[in-house]
Amino acid sequence: MEALQWMISLIRQKWPRTRIIVRGDSGFCRDRILTWIESQRDVFYLIGLARNSRLEEEIETELIAMKVLCRLTGKPHRIFRELDWQTRDSWSHSRRVVAKAEALAGKLNPRFIVTNLNPDRWPARELYEKLYCARGDMENRIKEHQLQLFSLRTSCHQMQSNQLRLWLSTFAYLFFVELRTSIWKDREAVIGSRPPFA
Repeated sequence: MEALQWMISLIRQKWPRTRIIVRGDSGFCRDRILTWIESQRDVFYLIGLARNSRLEEEIETELIAMKVLCRLTGKPHRIFRELDWQTRDSWSHSRRVVAKAEALAGKLNPRFIVTNLNPDRWPARELYEKLYCARGDMENRIKEHQLQLFSLRTSCHQMQSNQLRLWLSTFAYLFFVELRTSIWKDREAVIGSRPPFA
């Protein structure tokens, strides 16, 4: 919580009129955090909400319908639903929850997010698919840095050596970002190929 307040205050000092959207997984879905964000001007949240039996019961009809469609067509199907949701005892008031009822081959895949973004500006499907799922894509960029460029390899006994390794991985990553955003983008437009790290 304190780290979030500190970061937002730093952003506000540099860009006082910027609209901020805090995206995170269910670890951030705490009443204290959500209430603080709600009290800030032009700060919004889009946070994963851990599924539970009560939430799943709310979208049971939609889950069954998607399961039937998935079996009939052999393809995944999803539908979104808005909920005005209140936890039994952990939230101070009800909040907007977007539920995704999805059926994949052989399994159901319900997901939930909580937000204070305006439903007129951000309808359920667009909110989930365009704004929330982009968070997962950011995590892919972090994994590229850690796994493909070995930035986790900091096993030297001296801190300076580990720092140098991290710098080298970061410089290599910045090089690939530049390739992706300029050189490969032009090439993709010409021949339709996908760049590495895309």
